[in-house]
Amino acid sequence: MPRTVTVGVDGSPESLAAAEWAAREAELRDLPLHLVHAWGWQPQAWPAPEGDGPRHWAERVLRETIERLRQRHPVLTITSEQVTRPPATALLAAAADAEPLAIGSRGLSGVTGFLIGSIGFAVVAQAERPIVLVRAGAAIEDEHQPDADGLPSATTPYRDVVLGLDHEHPDDAVLAFAFDAAARRGARLRVVHGWGLPPYYAYGLGMDPQLNADLAQQEANAVDRVLAPWHEKFPGVQVVEQTAIGSAAGHLVDAAADASLVVVGRRIRRAPLGPRIGPVAHAVLHHAKAPVAVVPHD
Repeated sequence: MPRTVTVGVDGSPESLAAAEWAAREAELRDLPLHLVHAWGWQPQAWPAPEGDGPRHWAERVLRETIERLRQRHPVLTITSEQVTRPPATALLAAAADAEPLAIGSRGLSGVTGFLIGSIGFAVVAQAERPIVLVRAGAAIEDEHQPDADGLPSATTPYRDVVLGLDHEHPDDAVLAFAFDAAARRGARLRVVHGWGLPPYYAYGLGMDPQLNADLAQQEANAVDRVLAPWHEKFPGVQVVEQTAIGSAAGHLVDAAADASLVVVGRRIRRAPLGPRIGPVAHAVLHHAKAPVAVVPHD
């Protein structure tokens, strides 16, 4: 199957926001956009009008979404597909060929974070390709810096792309996705790494300011070593490194408040323990305002 940016649509406001994001991403990547609708299922919060059967509703959702997107993206190639399988199964199958797959999620309190239902959770936790969560109400202006008067704009430079980095277990797929996203947007890449104090701090032996500074420098040096080859691969990307004591999730959520995209990794687990997305990705998904890309890796 040809490479596409793919999005799951169901007629809900959150899926429309995801479709708009996916259309912009397809233009950035110079790829077609592919819409997928699992017509055998309807979201409880967005029921089909009375008299619309599932297949008719699916056709209407796809037709109206395509018409809406073509008004804003007239030269974008858009294809669509109706799938009769359960939505999680259909989206996981679509994710296998997506670059990436976008899905919508209701925003918490309409302001920040995501409310992930069972379908979205299953897709994020089981997919082996990148999944981007886009919250309801997300707009193109949210991805760009305000204009000179401090007003929202869709024409100003992009806000930072934010990457959560674990320098002890770095993965090329996660790093490549983040650097590529920043390069395509002409945006800075802000690399966030949170680290913890050694155990002996609990016994009051680590209050030496010089020791604190030395530990911080060790962490910064480790981040530098991981990023060094990526500076060579993406010389045009300006990188800002942020290493700080404390929870990586907390620092990422703070950084997401002023980001165009947040990128986090998720280790693929094939053991029979049930789907998991990991504590950092889980926290970011539930509290970040910006779209979040979850990139699976071994």
